[in-house]
Amino acid sequence: MKKYISFCVALGVLFTSCDKKLDLLPQQSVAEEVALSSDANVKKVLNGAYDALSSSNLYGGNLFLFSELLAANGEIRWEGTFNQPREIWLKSMLTTNSYVRDTWLSAYTNINICNNILGAVNVVATADQNRVKGEALFIRGALYFELVKLFAKPYSAGAVTSNPGVPLILAPTRGIDQSSYVARSTVEQVYTQVLADLTEAESLLPNTNTVYATKAAASAMLSRVYLQMERYPDARDAANRAITVATANGKSLMASYAAAFNNGSNVAEYLFAIQVSAQDGANNMHLFWSIPTYGGRDGDVSIQASHLALYSSGDARLDLFYSGAGDTRSGKWQQQYKALPVIRLAELYLTRAEANSRAGTSTGDSPLNDVNRIRNRAGLTSLGSVTLANILAERKLELAHEGHAAADLKRLKLSADGFAYNADKMVFPIPQREVDASRGTIVQNAGY
Repeated sequence: MKKYISFCVALGVLFTSCDKKLDLLPQQSVAEEVALSSDANVKKVLNGAYDALSSSNLYGGNLFLFSELLAANGEIRWEGTFNQPREIWLKSMLTTNSYVRDTWLSAYTNINICNNILGAVNVVATADQNRVKGEALFIRGALYFELVKLFAKPYSAGAVTSNPGVPLILAPTRGIDQSSYVARSTVEQVYTQVLADLTEAESLLPNTNTVYATKAAASAMLSRVYLQMERYPDARDAANRAITVATANGKSLMASYAAAFNNGSNVAEYLFAIQVSAQDGANNMHLFWSIPTYGGRDGDVSIQASHLALYSSGDARLDLFYSGAGDTRSGKWQQQYKALPVIRLAELYLTRAEANSRAGTSTGDSPLNDVNRIRNRAGLTSLGSVTLANILAERKLELAHEGHAAADLKRLKLSADGFAYNADKMVFPIPQREVDASRGTIVQNAGY
């Protein structure tokens, strides 16, 4: 995911500010009529959107970290000296938290890049227009999904037509005027837009696309959205489509659980992953979860005994944890410069199993077979029958510390560290600079 800084800077105008200083063009800017004037240039901008997606503030780590810290519930601890992640772990975030702010800004910058691409698809070579449009829609839909999960009350809390979500910006922002001050759409409106983006992306994307978004990746992301909305038949069908397309095009579970992590490039289990090298790409999961021996910090996140006690003896997933820097660490993020999986095939089998179980169906395969597929890979014996509780337990262990914790906790209406799933402090504050710059159009979240 090579960087194209000049294009990204030119198209990354933030919608949020009212200061006249922000009307100034960056020194390395390229005029829109140049940046979006040709097939080659639009594709470079698209490459820049992927690069922006790999930022440490987004899928380069922090989106996963935030989810795990928010839902820690005594199973992990933030041991690090940085106060901003500690605030998330303690559910005591300030409206000036720089990590929260930078994730918001990075997401909207990237959304604006996607909006610019979508507005210039007509100059792309005809044979590539569907793919380019599908990739931009996939990135935009995924980012709005991440934003609404962090900055709004969960879908499971109800009142989705009145609870504020996040501002929906669907056209390029190339300057600041009155139209730039956009209020927060409702949770329902944001989810509707996410579904529209990802559904269209699924219809446009190819089955294979090297390290970039594919049809199976879009189906998989849709399954996540439907799961949050508790639309289980839809989640089942989207997961099944992802599995069907992915496995027909060479995707499969890795032979061992450990082999699904610490890979220098994509492996068969990855439906979508961030590419990381010494030259490009971020992996804050390694930075904060690993230790100096492997190029990390001092082991900012430690695994607690209450989490380890959830595994059965002989579970290969338990064997992946290791001791280092005075505590237990997750081996998923041990090694430096390794691809960071965003979507693994294993997740889709578990989503299909759960959704089939809830719907009383066996679309694609039975819940029992899907769960046993995951258990057997982990070295565990097959179950003779399966309950919803069994499926949820397998999901928790299989996907532990990969950024699913807060979303699963909220849709299942659980609690963490004494905070209910729908508590005000389980929602991120809107960055104070956005509230201040919005001229009253962006309302702060309750509790801040």
